[in-house]
Amino acid sequence: MMKKLMMTAASAALLAMSGVASADSEQALAQKNACMSCHGVDKKIVGPSFKDVAKKYAGDKTAKDKLVAKVKAGGKGVWGPVPMPPNAQVKHEDVEKIVEWVLSLK
Repeated sequence: MMKKLMMTAASAALLAMSGVASADSEQALAQKNACMSCHGVDKKIVGPSFKDVAKKYAGDKTAKDKLVAKVKAGGKGVWGPVPMPPNAQVKHEDVEKIVEWVLSLK
């Protein structure tokens, strides 16, 4: 019984750590692609904070596709007068990972 409990606890710890490592790698991906130049995780810089984006799109099942398209093509008017430039040079799969991470923030 004790061995089973220890194995369960160890598995839970590894899963929790993998989630943290994944979030760290997605934030690093956002930094590498200059997203963090205009967006803070929890504070507005030029554009909205990532947490504000997550809050705005919470519950929107189409949010991921909309935001991936917006990151690639750029946009304006949703968060104020400053436009977001297009980021067509960022690999599509990287944009998807970053957007998924942003939408997961609470």
